[in-house]
Order: sequence, then structure tokens, then C-alpha cells
Amino acid sequence: MIDSGLDLLVVFVLSAFLGYEVISKVPSVLHTPLMSGSNAIHGVILVGAMIIANEAHGALQIWLALLAVILATLNIVGGVVVTDRMLEMFKGRDRQSDHGGTDEP
Repeated sequence: MIDSGLDLLVVFVLSAFLGYEVISKVPSVLHTPLMSGSNAIHGVILVGAMIIANEAHGALQIWLALLAVILATLNIVGGVVVTDRMLEMFKGRDRQSDHGGTDEP
């Protein structure tokens, strides 16, 4: 019988490979909508990490759960920042000049 830790490692490696292959095939025009969707998924991951942290027993499990919560939070914040910067690129010069800028190029 295969150890469950090995099963989890195989699932992790395969999902990382599959995720890389899927994301690398996405055209650049779709990155902003996909980032918004992935931010929602990362919110669900954060909730799952907090639930797991609540069930943690022992120092190692607590530290791993804390690390999972921190990484999920950083992922959400980074995704929101990147999405915001990408959406700024789609705004025209007219909107930027309304915010106190000059109309001269």
C-alpha cells in the first residue's frame, strides 16, 4: 500500500505541472479576467487554510497551517495589486487628466 504522504506529493506535483501548462497557454488579453477569477479561488483557499489551522494539533501542524494562511493571504493581496495595475493600463488618457493631470502630452 502506498503511503498517503506520497499520494499527496504526487497530486501536488501533477497539479503544479497542469497549472503551469494551462496558464502558459492563455492569451495575454485574458489575463485580467483570469486574475479576477483566481483571486476569488484564492479566497476559498484562505478559508480552507484557516479551517485546517483550527484543526491543527502539535507544533509542526500549527506552523504549517500558519504558513498556509500567510501564503494564501499574500497570494490574494498580490493578485489584487496585479489586477489593479493591469486595469489601470486600460484606462485612457482622458480619465487620467481628470484627476489633476495636465492635458498636454
